Amino acid sequence: MAGYYHQEDLARFGDVGKNAPELWQKFNEWYGAVFAEGALSAREKSLIALAVAHALQCPYCIDAYTTASLESGSNPDQMTEAVHVAAAIRGGAALAHALQMRNAVDKVSM
Repeated sequence: MAGYYHQEDLARFGDVGKNAPELWQKFNEWYGAVFAEGALSAREKSLIALAVAHALQCPYCIDAYTTASLESGSNPDQMTEAVHVAAAIRGGAALAHALQMRNAVDKVSM
């Protein structure tokens, strides 16, 4: 079975704006401002984006920010560590939701 995601679709991302070009333009302006150099460097922002892409499990974003991270000067060790940070946070967040389960157990057990 062929995969659901197609690498060539990443190049077609702009097609999302076809039916709402004014909103697409606003998104692009905001997106550009977010990734502009500021308090964080382009390299730092790319690493953050790569980590978030893994946490969200977006294959298009993983491809895009792997490239952006490399192009902005990150190396595979830094990128791997960023992915592990995202995985640890995601895992911790899943475990923290166990408190919801504990609360439900306490209510049912009363």
